[in-house]
Amino acid sequence: MTTASNPVPLSVLDLSPVSEGSTTAQALHNTVDLARRTEGWGYRRYWVAEHHFVAVASSSPAVLIGAIAAATSTIRVGAAAVQLGHNTAAGVVEAFGTLDALYPGRIDLGLGRSGQRRAEALAAARSGAAEEESHRATEVRDGLVIPPPYQPGPLLSSPRLAAGFAALQQPGAQAPDFDGQVDDILALLDGTYRTEDGIELHASPGEGADVELWVFGTSAGPSASLAGRLGLPFGANYHVSPGTTVEAVEAYRAAFRPSRFLDRPYVVVSADAVVADDDATARDLAATYGHWTHSIRSGHGAVPYPDPATSAPLSDEERSLVDDRLITQFVGAPATVAERLESLRRVTGADELVVTSVTHRHEDRLRSYELLAREWGLAALRAA
Repeated sequence: MTTASNPVPLSVLDLSPVSEGSTTAQALHNTVDLARRTEGWGYRRYWVAEHHFVAVASSSPAVLIGAIAAATSTIRVGAAAVQLGHNTAAGVVEAFGTLDALYPGRIDLGLGRSGQRRAEALAAARSGAAEEESHRATEVRDGLVIPPPYQPGPLLSSPRLAAGFAALQQPGAQAPDFDGQVDDILALLDGTYRTEDGIELHASPGEGADVELWVFGTSAGPSASLAGRLGLPFGANYHVSPGTTVEAVEAYRAAFRPSRFLDRPYVVVSADAVVADDDATARDLAATYGHWTHSIRSGHGAVPYPDPATSAPLSDEERSLVDDRLITQFVGAPATVAERLESLRRVTGADELVVTSVTHRHEDRLRSYELLAREWGLAALRAA
């Protein structure tokens, strides 16, 4: 595919997955290696996620971002996203202010809800408000598969997940209002922060930091509206919630107001992709993606990424829990995946796409990103 038909950049989202039989240390070394390689292949950004108490190594985004930024020189590095339910606004600004001081002009600070979203989803599940949406038929719009929305109520009520949330907060603490935390972060970065008593506080490092602020969301809910109202760029998670991504993007654009950050909406949309030299090889490499996703949605947390050579197929019952994720994973030869990514770009109007690829072997993941970069024409796009 030519850059003429694909004018948007590609970026990387890395969860630092731990493969079955490997270690967290190896996963972190793999992340740094992948960052170096994707910088050379022309990807615009390298983002890491925040996950806890599971078999991924990205539990401390700021620390990991520092290691990645030190190992690279031009690619933007950031978090997608810092979960504000587990962090204070001051702590986030000081951490990312430190990163910006060391690696100026290269740091992205993505913000996401965690404890807040869990409470809202549990309330919706108890009221039955989301039940009707879950029965919506799967739609194919201009080549993009849009399944019924996944309802996370059962997952978010799992005792294991509740224990994890509790362990990440001080005893008795409640996740604060997301909008208020974002306002505090903006004020701390600008140097205008005041306590309720009118006391000035100045973050050092942090105040004046040249970080690029993002808001991430999975639905047409508070995050999309907030990003629009503040005129911030928005990240929509097709790889997590493919049934609600289009609505999320539409809600963001409807709420958008020009700001000192942007004069028009800017959207990045994520996709899970596995690319190989041919479709059959890619399908083999992606054969245990459903197992891994099932471990998450069944409440057990992400297990070490299973080896396709030794894993039995999913049962029909297991597959039904993750079918929306399987039919929306982009798997195939470079042209196959590029065509599906182009559909995602057209339907959402994305200004940028961020790709997450997970395979059992690190070399297969490297090859996936390399083949996609070549097919998308990233080197030519970067030079343009």
